[in-house]
Amino acid sequence: MSLLALLLALVAKGHAAGGDVATNLLRDWPAWRGPLANGVAPHADPPLRWSETNNVRWKIPLPGKAHSSPIVFGDTVYFTAAVPIGEALPPVHDKAPGVHDSVPVTHRHQFVVFAISRRDGAVLWEKVLHEAFPHEGGHTTGSLASNSPVTDGEHLYVFFGSRGLFCLALNGEVKWQKDLGKMQTLHAHGEGSSPVIHGDKLIVCWDHEGESFLYAFDKRTGRQKWKVARDEITSWSTPLVVEHGGKTQIVVSATKRVRSYDFASGELIWECAGLTDNVVASPVHWNGMVIAGNSYYSQAMLGIRLAGAKGDITGTSNVVWKLNRLTPYVSSPLLYGDTLYFLRHNQNVLNRLDPATGNPRGELIRLDGIRDFIFSSPVGTAGRIYFTGRDGSTVVLRHDRENATLAVNHLDDVFSASPALVGRELYLRGEHFLYCLAEPPVRK
Repeated sequence: MSLLALLLALVAKGHAAGGDVATNLLRDWPAWRGPLANGVAPHADPPLRWSETNNVRWKIPLPGKAHSSPIVFGDTVYFTAAVPIGEALPPVHDKAPGVHDSVPVTHRHQFVVFAISRRDGAVLWEKVLHEAFPHEGGHTTGSLASNSPVTDGEHLYVFFGSRGLFCLALNGEVKWQKDLGKMQTLHAHGEGSSPVIHGDKLIVCWDHEGESFLYAFDKRTGRQKWKVARDEITSWSTPLVVEHGGKTQIVVSATKRVRSYDFASGELIWECAGLTDNVVASPVHWNGMVIAGNSYYSQAMLGIRLAGAKGDITGTSNVVWKLNRLTPYVSSPLLYGDTLYFLRHNQNVLNRLDPATGNPRGELIRLDGIRDFIFSSPVGTAGRIYFTGRDGSTVVLRHDRENATLAVNHLDDVFSASPALVGRELYLRGEHFLYCLAEPPVRK
């Protein structure tokens, strides 16, 4: 069963609050890749065009740099930030082997979560969850708060990695928190995997240069339900929960293996080699298949059939297709309808595939109008696809076989966080501002 089918099943039950929450989660943007974990908002219809002077409902300054994406539930937008405080201190440089393009740490930081009114951008509440002098500085294009929050409509879950895991009521009250230790990331490039909610569990991936684990916590109490060791180095991908054949599994994409774990027990179900170093892009699920890819020193993408997958499936018939070129690096794929969209490494070139076969759907498309890298992940809704670059430009394509360009928009900020789509609004989080983009209401 897909996540969409699961949410629709909850809606169909119609049990007062449970049904209402499920309906709202499907219409809102409760997690980094949206309600379906594939980048699609099934009920949104945001603007096609905007600029600094057009279709900006509100724009608010941000107190600290972060690449975590905003999420939306009900009338509230939630986002996190790492805010430098106090006087500058002697810089601490990361000098481990292989470190490059790193940022020295010079300030203590507060790690903060904000709740913002969708109506006018007013701050409803803010909560400092941790304060520390970071032990790693991160990459020049990264941030100290790149893990996106998630909500089940009853609580808000915030993961600051080395700075802790937190559960809050939607009014900002902290219900529980966990200290999982300190990550030592590859090349000191920072942390980024986001937490995932499913059923009664909160799933957290802890892949780094030390001992790596996959955790499952009781989402209400924070009690650890299980913890499994992972033979992995640093990864930045977010776990994917998949329903298949009446069984729930958690798929994690990483360097040594793509692995699937039993949701109830954490037991390994299957594993598959074939990706390369520095896995950032997260996997997607389509019609009984998991698709995972990455690109760094070399390029790879795998289309894995779940039916019958057990043990080490490397090189078996469960690997339906694979690619060794044109695969994604930082930006995660968008699975919209029957088409898989993703960007080629750090180039602004769009690849389109049939997810069942891995066969291309037409030629590559260069996203003219974006002059810098695209680190944010594409999103889709209302027959349109949105790609936002670090230079502030967003290219909008039509979602069909031709993918004609519909608009090229520009804002005066730097964007690495992925957009959120809700109703007739699009939320873009830059390094300096949070934007709510929406057409003005029609006056009768």
